[in-house]
Amino acid sequence: MGQKVHPVGFRIGITETWSSRWFADKQSFGDLLVQDYKIRRFIKRDYESAAIPKIEIERDVEQVHVILHSARPGLIIGKKGAKVDQLKEDLQKICGGVDVKLEIREVVNPELSAQLTAENIGQQLLRRSAFRRAIKMSARSAMEKGALGVKIMLSGRLGGSDMARKELHHEGSIPLQTLQANVDYGFYEAITTYGSIGVKCWIYLGPYKQESKSHGSDAKKG
Repeated sequence: MGQKVHPVGFRIGITETWSSRWFADKQSFGDLLVQDYKIRRFIKRDYESAAIPKIEIERDVEQVHVILHSARPGLIIGKKGAKVDQLKEDLQKICGGVDVKLEIREVVNPELSAQLTAENIGQQLLRRSAFRRAIKMSARSAMEKGALGVKIMLSGRLGGSDMARKELHHEGSIPLQTLQANVDYGFYEAITTYGSIGVKCWIYLGPYKQESKSHGSDAKKG
């Protein structure tokens, strides 16, 4: 039987860090963990169009620091910052009235984000686009932006077929067993009329020591 491990969890503590960074005692740990889940679920549900691949949460005694990585930060900020103020109020209600500090960082190259690529393909499947064309165009866009390798896997009733199957598209190299290789991973589940279709995406950005700064993010708002 094959033993599988999540690509991000496999690298945490070595080349990746935790998306939630805080410490709590046994009495409050469970409540804070549920708060983190509710924060991420609320943001991904209500701001799906803002293309948010990653949400980081830091806590101290006085406040909760939420860092949003977004390819369309303008949709979160809104006109004159009206939407971002409303978002802070909603997050404070989820956190039980604790002060929330919101920071928005722009994703410079969304084509190099595996999570955004997977979500983009999933949205095309919901619009009943041809799945082979969707994965080939997404892979080509990532390679043109500087990716060294792309692997995309679809699983489910593709094209409405009677039997579920897998479709794999691979370009370049994906060194999944090399921890010093900066491989971004993303997953999205498209709920179609024929059933759920899983989209997995791996994008190889190069070794960590040679990683280009252009792949990073720029701070936009405190």
